Amino acid sequence: MQTVEHIFSTLSSWLWGGPLIILLFGTHLYLTIRLSGIQFRKLPKAFKIVFSKSTNEKGDLSHFSSLMTALAATVGIGNIVGVASAITLGGPGAIFWMWLTGLLGMATKYAEALLAVKYRDQGPYGMRGGPMYYLSKGANMPKLAVAFAFFTLIASFGAGNMVQANATAGVFLQVFNIPIEVTGLILAVLTGLVIVGGIQSIGRFTSFFVPLMILLYFGVIVLTLIINHAQVPHAIGLIFFHAFSNHAATGGFVGATLAAAIRFGIARGLFSNEAGQGSAPIVAATAKTKNPVRQALVSMTGTFIDTVVICTLTALAILTTDLWTLGTVNASDLTAQSVATALGDVGSTLVAICIAFFAFSTLIGWSYYGEKAIEYLFKDKVVKYYRIIFSIVVFFGATASLKLVWDFADLMNGLMAIPNLIGIFMLAKIISSETKLYIDS
Repeated sequence: MQTVEHIFSTLSSWLWGGPLIILLFGTHLYLTIRLSGIQFRKLPKAFKIVFSKSTNEKGDLSHFSSLMTALAATVGIGNIVGVASAITLGGPGAIFWMWLTGLLGMATKYAEALLAVKYRDQGPYGMRGGPMYYLSKGANMPKLAVAFAFFTLIASFGAGNMVQANATAGVFLQVFNIPIEVTGLILAVLTGLVIVGGIQSIGRFTSFFVPLMILLYFGVIVLTLIINHAQVPHAIGLIFFHAFSNHAATGGFVGATLAAAIRFGIARGLFSNEAGQGSAPIVAATAKTKNPVRQALVSMTGTFIDTVVICTLTALAILTTDLWTLGTVNASDLTAQSVATALGDVGSTLVAICIAFFAFSTLIGWSYYGEKAIEYLFKDKVVKYYRIIFSIVVFFGATASLKLVWDFADLMNGLMAIPNLIGIFMLAKIISSETKLYIDS
């Protein structure tokens, strides 16, 4: 078993350590240039569309509900632990490169959502779309479509289910001393109740839960920054100074090079916002919209919220204290302990609860991604069985040791991106023409 763990860990580290960073970041830059920086030009319009009403248009969810469902799966542990990890490994400058990844990645999120709506079709459980559909129908690459669906299905049970359930159970054991078996059982039941009704039920849940989840975390971090307001300008200065400098930070901090800042900032940014991975367009395809570009604009705001807003708040909360320089606090605890310096034990408890909420919302969002993948692979009749199995696996995920599952799921997440990015490049002309037609109309 140790040999298998080592193989998956090595493959995952290699894939996420170089090839995918180059491929994803290159795609972000290419689409930003090809689409003339649409994420910067049309961001205000995009947020306006988020709150617009959709009437008499094909689809299952409003623009707002589709965005919340995508954010449910995207906003997660990476926004808390991932940011802390980027700082401890790459220094404050890593946050600048995380910002850059998020801002450029908005173009890729835009592109894949546009294709998802354009090539979607109506299924027995609502609209269905995503990379498997635009790979098969648009790029005429059915084998790559099957590969993407397979990787997505496996990832939904791994990082999308078991890892998230395990993280939630661990937090509630640590903070409230609730046995993991109890948390696992409750999570399994709640998951089943949410996903049994399909995308409509998931959309209603995420439209209510995700804004509250984000507002709670936003409130905790903003209160921390208000208390530490005198250090905020210094924290911002650290980000920009270390983004382009090889100057070593003080104390026990180990990330002292420009290369480390770039590497870990880009890697954690890509992992956090999932732009180019191909997951978010699966739910974008369900949106009620009269034009693919409208939903594409909405979808790209998710990357902005995830990476530019939430990750920035986390980074500032950490950098307004000195804990990150000591080298004695693990990345998994750094955000909670940083907040605790301002708010005491209540602050660290609230951060722990936010981590659990983020993990659970990710679990719900990924259940839908896996459902659409298995529907594509094995047709409609298996979907109801998938929902039952997915809910049961939540319990086992909460109580299991997950290093092997985590490494394998990481590998599947990375492999999802490869066929998706091929499809985007193959259909880049369609993306450009659809955009020009809408913008000029």
